[in-house]
Order: sequence, then structure tokens, then C-alpha cells
Amino acid sequence: MKIIITGGGGFLGSQLATSLLQKGTLTGQSGEQENIEQICLIDKNFPVSNLDNRIKEISGDISDLDTIKFSIENSDSISIFHLASMVSGECEDQYDDALRVNLDGGRNIFEIAREIKGRPRVVFASSIASFGGDTIHTPVTDIAKQTPQTTYGMTKVICELLINDHTRKGHFDGRSARLPTVIIRPGKPNAAASSWASGMFREPLNGEACKLPVKRNQSHPMTGFKTVVDSFVALHEIDEDKFNSTDKDTAWQAQYGGGKTTRFTGAIDAIEDIVSDSSLQAGANFGFGHWNGGEHDHLDGWSGQGDIYAKHDDYKWRNVIPGEGYCHKHGLDFDESERNRVIKY
Repeated sequence: MKIIITGGGGFLGSQLATSLLQKGTLTGQSGEQENIEQICLIDKNFPVSNLDNRIKEISGDISDLDTIKFSIENSDSISIFHLASMVSGECEDQYDDALRVNLDGGRNIFEIAREIKGRPRVVFASSIASFGGDTIHTPVTDIAKQTPQTTYGMTKVICELLINDHTRKGHFDGRSARLPTVIIRPGKPNAAASSWASGMFREPLNGEACKLPVKRNQSHPMTGFKTVVDSFVALHEIDEDKFNSTDKDTAWQAQYGGGKTTRFTGAIDAIEDIVSDSSLQAGANFGFGHWNGGEHDHLDGWSGQGDIYAKHDDYKWRNVIPGEGYCHKHGLDFDESERNRVIKY
């Protein structure tokens, strides 16, 4: 079978591809485990190329339908993981581009899925940004009203609804996962409004200052990238009949992606523990006096906690442990060779 991963050149996409290569099989349209013969990665660029001969890299924009059409050639059994998206900060600054990439690009993916023989499985990376506002409930569950307060969140909600309707009409078998903030991302901060969540670990452990633009007592759902990758695969593998008919509006929204609530004071303690328990050396700027709060008041409208209840026993978010232990675990979630890529990238 062939696997298509949009956003395959990014952090999560590349990690997912590596995991699937190691796994070697997924449930195909036969309903049985099928060998993964090719993984097609679609992205605008590929900072690090995967040399496995099962990987095919396609450079392009998902808003270009021809780019996506090229990816489905020569295979009768295909699954799609749709991860590509402009991030939250970019969407606020570039509204027209956000609609072109997140909405038009999403529609392109869904239209291509309709052209594939049978009912391919489509796993979509949605977000906690699909919720928001002054009246948001804590914790948020799948039955909460979606009132996104960002352009990014709005595009995620619309794609969720499109996936549900395509699935209802039998075009493909779609499933969405609303992800919390995923840590620890390597490299420099990106344009996501929650970029500090990785930076608060990455920069101090690299001896650099990190300004924390949120209140110290604010809580925020986070999860590690390995949890997300494992959970994408688990969500793909659930039999469609395990989603019961009374859940149709939300059956394919598989909750918050394993996010546990983390308060930043606890995260700071966890970083100090990481330094003391490992061979890492903190630089001169490790002092937390460099972290300033209150710069992004709009974050107060985000959900501070998600209920990670799953509607079916077959779907379980992996590697989720609470509080400081959670932060400590994901602070050391890379092995020694990969850690330098995060800390020293």
C-alpha cells in the first residue's frame, strides 16, 4: 500500500514517516495488514531528506491540485495523513494565504481522497484551537461547542466538518484528532502562537534566554511528539464500525491528542530536574528571570485543559503521564544523537 503524508517535510510529518517505516504495515483497503511499499511526503521543502528507498518526496503546495494528484498514481490501496497547515500566528497575519492553504488545500486533499478506489482512510490533524472564547468550559470535551477565536482554529473546524460530511456520504473514511501543543520541536521558534511551549525547554537547555509570554500560573494542554505519532497510527487502525452511529457528529474527532494540563511553574521545575539528572550543561542565561509574562493576552481565551476520554477502547493515547513527570519525560524524549538536534539545532 501507499501512504501519503502532507506536511511530510515538517517535524511531525517526518517523525510519522519514520515510525511507519519501522512498523512496516498498516490496515489497507482489504481490511487486513498490508505492507507499506511507499510513503509519499508532500511539502514545500524538506530540510532533512529520508534516504529510505520507500520514501518519495514531492515538493509543492497542497493548494495546487496537480501536486496532490501526482501523489496518488500507481497504487490501489492508499491511506492519507493530512498534517500540512499554516500555523496559528501565520494565519492571523496572512488571512488570504491561510484560506488558500488550510481550506483550499484541505479541500484538494479530500477531493483526491474521493478519487481513490474504495474508501481510503484519511487521518486529519486538527487542533485545540477549534475551541475558544470567554465562555469556554474547562475541561473541554468532544461535545463542547466549537467557537474558535483564531483564523487557524476556524480553518480546522471547517475541515473537520468537511471530513465528517465526506465520511457520511461514503466518499472516504475520515478521522480527526484535535491536538494540543506538541513539544519539543527542534530548531528556531516558528510562527505558531504556542511556539514558546517548545522554546521554554529548548532555549534554556541550550544556554539561551527564553521569554515566556504567558502568566506563570496559566495551564495549557501539551503532549510529546511520540505520543502524537503513536496516536495517529492508532487512530488510523481503528475499525470504522467501532465509531457508533449515535456519535456521527463527533465520532471522528478523537479528542485532545493525549494532552495533559501543565502549569509553567511546574515546567520550570522540570527543566531544572532535567539539567541535574542528565549530562546537559545549562548556559549562563539559564536563570528564569529572563522569562517575561503577559505579552499575549489572547492566550487567556485558549482552553487550559482537555478531557482525554476516548469513545472506544481501541483508541488509546500513548505515553501520557501527568504534571512534572510528564514535562521531564518529554524533555528527554530524544536519544543522545537526536537531543543535539533539538537543543543545539
